[in-house]
Amino acid sequence: MPAFSTRVHALLDFVLAIALASSPWWGGFAGPDPETWIAVGVGVAVVLYALLTDNELGVVKRMQMTLHLWIDALAGLFVAASPWVFSFDQRVWIPHLGLGLLLLALAVVSHTIPGYERRGTARHPSR
Repeated sequence: MPAFSTRVHALLDFVLAIALASSPWWGGFAGPDPETWIAVGVGVAVVLYALLTDNELGVVKRMQMTLHLWIDALAGLFVAASPWVFSFDQRVWIPHLGLGLLLLALAVVSHTIPGYERRGTARHPSR
């Protein structure tokens, strides 16, 4: 059984996205290099598609949670592998590997159906 509800997943998405997008500054590697733009770009992308997801914190609710989780997993793998793929592993790799693996793990251990649909309540906005 998945460990995280879609509500908790949505909240953690925003936390991880902010941590990832801000990591160049708190990690001391901000600059015009791939390590900065990958972290910032993927962090911003996670926020954008989280807002489009059909879960409790989604605003537009156009993307199914299953697709969202697949994108999370792929984004996590991309960020985790990026230091070696883009050859900046000699300068920085811990934030990318750590946050990428967290994003991947969050995708694996989250529910695919929002809580309001699992409970069968009428609180879900009509499509």
